[in-house]
Amino acid sequence: MNEVLLKFKLLDLSPYLQPLPEGPVRKLKVYGPDGAYVADIDAPIHFLEPVRPDLIRRAYLSALSARFQPKGVYEGAGKEHSCESFGVGLGIARIPRYKGSLWPRGCFAPNTRGGRRAHPPRVEKKLHEEINKKEKNLAIRSAIAATGYRSWVAARGHVVDKVPALPVVVTGDVEKIGRAREARKLLQALGLWLDVERAAEGVKIRSGKGKMRGRRYKEPKSVLVVVSDAKAPLAAAVRNFPGVDAVAVNNLNMLVLAPGGVPGRLTLWTVPAVEKLGGLFL
Repeated sequence: MNEVLLKFKLLDLSPYLQPLPEGPVRKLKVYGPDGAYVADIDAPIHFLEPVRPDLIRRAYLSALSARFQPKGVYEGAGKEHSCESFGVGLGIARIPRYKGSLWPRGCFAPNTRGGRRAHPPRVEKKLHEEINKKEKNLAIRSAIAATGYRSWVAARGHVVDKVPALPVVVTGDVEKIGRAREARKLLQALGLWLDVERAAEGVKIRSGKGKMRGRRYKEPKSVLVVVSDAKAPLAAAVRNFPGVDAVAVNNLNMLVLAPGGVPGRLTLWTVPAVEKLGGLFL
């Protein structure tokens, strides 16, 4: 029992539990398509959660590992031939050998050509790091709250110098924007386009053989656009911008809210999405 208590004493969680100097967001400023201030709305309870980087990282790894596909080898690989050792007294290794010639190649043994693998991957290996449902919802709320802190967003590397307020909330008619040209003007009016340009400048060609496997480019993450419905025209208008992701509010997850397990993604919310958020992830 003393050893358990000692481990808890060594694990210092105080940096994660201290409130930030900015304080939680209680009112959300709403802006129009031209970037002009419209009104204030009450923030959902999600924005009042304390930011927990440790919990967010755990939930991110759980969501990431859920996409891993189990793989294994054929259980009879390298073991389907009739093999026999020559035995002792010949001054050669006693590994099993294929029959049919005087000096056939070895078989079955893992250190021989055509033999089995020593420790092959198995499909029964547990790849998914499971997490409790309440713990996952708490992590999502914590990641949502981090989008309202300028310090967390800037620490991720986003350009927020000309962003009027965080989180960025726009009126519902913005979801009807269906042209990339109009969506670009919207992001420019809200001061978000500078971060898209940062992501465009950061696109690099991947080193190694990954270039031949469908992942040639590495692209930084930029603005996350949260809409009320996945079929909103705005989601299609911004999906080709460098680093920009669009997601429906009911499909929010740790992979888009905290890429790499790091909270504080620069996020653009619409008013219908914020209203819908009030009954989710509780």
